[in-house]
Order: sequence, then structure tokens, then C-alpha cells
Amino acid sequence: MISHIAVLRRRLPVWLIPMLWTLTLGMWGLSRQQSVWRDEAATWQVAQRSSVDIWHMLGQVDAVHGLYYLLMHGLFECFGPSTTTLRLPSVLAMAVAAACVTVIGHRLAGVWVGLGGGLTFGLLPSVQFYLQEGRPYALIAAGAGISTLLLVTVLRGRGRTVHWAAYGGTVLMCSLLNWLSLLILPAHLVTLVWTKAGRRMWTPWVVAATAAVTASLPLILFSQSQSHQVSWIPPLTWHMMIGPAVLLSIGTLGALLDRPRVGRLSLAAVALPLLAVPQIALIGLSLIQPLFLDRYVLFSMLGLALLIGVALGSAVRATGSSFPKASRWLVPAVVVVAVVALLPQSLANRSPASRVDDVLAIAADVQQVKETGDAVLFIPAARRDTKLVSPDAFTGLRDIALMESPEESGTLKGVEAGQARIRAAILAQRRILLVTDATEVAKPVSAMRDRVKISVLKEYFTVVADKQVRGRRVTVYERLGPAQ
Repeated sequence: MISHIAVLRRRLPVWLIPMLWTLTLGMWGLSRQQSVWRDEAATWQVAQRSSVDIWHMLGQVDAVHGLYYLLMHGLFECFGPSTTTLRLPSVLAMAVAAACVTVIGHRLAGVWVGLGGGLTFGLLPSVQFYLQEGRPYALIAAGAGISTLLLVTVLRGRGRTVHWAAYGGTVLMCSLLNWLSLLILPAHLVTLVWTKAGRRMWTPWVVAATAAVTASLPLILFSQSQSHQVSWIPPLTWHMMIGPAVLLSIGTLGALLDRPRVGRLSLAAVALPLLAVPQIALIGLSLIQPLFLDRYVLFSMLGLALLIGVALGSAVRATGSSFPKASRWLVPAVVVVAVVALLPQSLANRSPASRVDDVLAIAADVQQVKETGDAVLFIPAARRDTKLVSPDAFTGLRDIALMESPEESGTLKGVEAGQARIRAAILAQRRILLVTDATEVAKPVSAMRDRVKISVLKEYFTVVADKQVRGRRVTVYERLGPAQ
């Protein structure tokens, strides 16, 4: 592909090359050695519930991801649960995002800028990480790419009412996947101001943006009642802002190469706000409530890729003035160098160790150590996701702390009994399997139920087997005396 890139771009749509490139990167090591980590386990277990059960759960938790869960439920129903079904939507979405980057760059700054930006997008470390993630962030990136492309289309004077309708609909769909994606609207607002858009642009944009926000408002307001789900996000620190500062510095340098001018539609007028505004806006929101996670503004990497494309396009032009034949090889050569330089990180992102744990590996260990009549406990209760994703491995084991299943309670981890009942249930067992976090990633136990589990096991049981693998741990306890 790379060696004949100049020929291919004359025969094929230029956006097809980065799309296929990103698709190839996504399919490489897609299963991550048959591992699934805790965030993906939430997608996996919810997707296997009925639509009625999913709707019931959204009233209690994770309403912000409701549309994504329903989408994955449909895919799991059609194709069955697997790591491919779980992650392929993200791969396809990132491929679409790469195509959007290419088209935007091509239209505003030339073929080499578009091609360089599109190929770069799939290589960005954060994009490679979420390229194979069974969560909604790649889909949001694709939606951001489509909405930005639609905005560029209308700003170039080629838009119609249908484009504005599609723009508003795309922004709305992204907000239903995660309403923080609405931070793309202030980015597009800056682009409109930068280009001194006239009234014929402002009026339909305001209508489309207002319609998308208004339609999203019920979800935004309702999700505030579930804000405890993000209470684990740490407060913003200076250290956390180093990454955004570096990205903004790189983006600013790329924008300067585009020679931006106020009042003119340029790549910088589109890409720099797309990179900078969501990052800055999320930092501002995090001063009110801690929310700063890079995945919430992953779509801003579209802007970074475009600005890197500007740098590559400038290098091609500079080289072409002296070495015309060599200039056509510059972008392919840079891509090859980037692939080699990023290879260690690319391999790391495709290994189970790239995530904090693996719910599938420990399920296999449970299958090996369990015996007929054994009971099972989970600390914390969220580690029940191993059982929910791999129910066959837990066949025959009694979940003695569980009072109400996740499906019945409309939760991700179920409802456990009170401390006294858990204590009595533990003392009635001969052998108990405890599934918890591995030592290196375990956090201090805070819930009183979990403290009771640990204290009773330590006092009345002895450890006869202990296995740790990929961030999870299963410990087998046997009763010191007769069960009560």
C-alpha cells in the first residue's frame, strides 16, 4: 500500500487508504490474547441481558451509556458474545473517524495533509488504546468526525438543509452515547467565530445545536442522580494537565504552519479548536466536579491528527521544491518510522497487561480449583463481573452473599445480604472460593460487608490454594472445624 501510494490515490478515493490502514491496525491482536477487563466486562454482561432488563438497569446505574448498551445487546443477539463482537464496532468506528480526518484535510489543505493526518490518526497512542476497547468512545470519535466534516461542508458553501439536519442528528447520537461529547459544540462555535461565519451559517447552526442539546437534556439531568458512579475520579492536579499541555503545544505549532488568518476557512480554524476546546472545557468542568479522563474527550485527537497532517503537508511542499520525486515518499517514510518507533507501545496496548485486570483468565482458574459443594464470595462485590461474563466457570458454586441478582436489582453487581446473614452463611460452609483483586492492584477494603467476609475467613478458615493472574486472584479457603 505504502510503496504505491502515489498511484493508488489517483485510482481510489484518498480516504479509503487511511480507513483500511486503521482497520488493519484494529484487527491486529483484536482479542488481546482472549482477555477482557472490568470496563469491557460491564458491556459484556449488560449486552447479554434482555432489553427490558437493560432498561430497568438504566434507571439505577449507567444511564449515560444506555444507547451503547442497547446497540451492543443487538450485536450480541445477532453474532453471539465474543471479543470480536465486543470490539469490532470500535475498530470500524475509528476507521470511519480516520476517513473523516482524511477528507477534511484534503478539502482544506491538500491531498498530502489529508493523507498524512488520516494515517497518523490510527497511530496516535490514545487512539490505538481505545481502537480495541469494548466501550463507546470510538463511536463518539466517529460521530465527531462526521459532524465536523458536515460543518466543513456547509462552511465551504456546499451545504443544504439536509446537512444541518444530519449535523444535529449526529451530535445528538454522540451525546446519547456520552453527553460529554457535547463539548464538540463549543469547539465548532470557535470555528464559526474564527471564520467570521455569516448569519446564514449562524442561524442553522444555533438551531441544530440547540435541538441536540435540548433532546439530550433529560439524559443529562437524569444522569446527575447517578453521579456517584464517577466519584472515584480523582480531583484535578497540575500533574494531570501535563498531557493536555503537551498536546496543545504540538497542535499550536501545527496550526502556525497552516498560516491561519481570521475570517478564512482553514484547516487550523477547524483543527485547533477541535483539539483545544474540549480539553480546556473538560478541565473547567473538573474544577466543579472531578471528571478529567482523557477518554471523555478522545474525539479531540481528530484535531491533533489534522494538525500533524499540516506539518507533514508542509514538509512535502518544502521537499518538493528541491526534490520533486522524493517528496512523494515523505509521508510513507514518516509513517514507517512512526510505526517502528511506536511498535513497543502498540504491542503493549494489545497485551492483557495493558489493562488493570482480566475477568476471563481468573474464571479459568476458578474452573480448575472448584469442587462440588463449594461456595464463592467476591470482594468487592463488583468482582462478580467474572461470574457474569463466564457463568459456566461458576456452575455448581453457590454465591452465598448474593441476595438479589444484578438482573433483578437493575444493577451491575447485584445486591448483597446484610453483615449478619453473610457471616452465618460463611460459617455454614466447608470450602469457599474468594474472588478478588490481585495484590498489586488491590485497594483497601472499605465496605463493612467485605470486612466481615475477610475477618470470618481469617478466623475460621485456612488457605489451601491461591492463584493470581492478570490483576485478579482466587483463593480457596477450607474450614478449620466443622461447619455450623
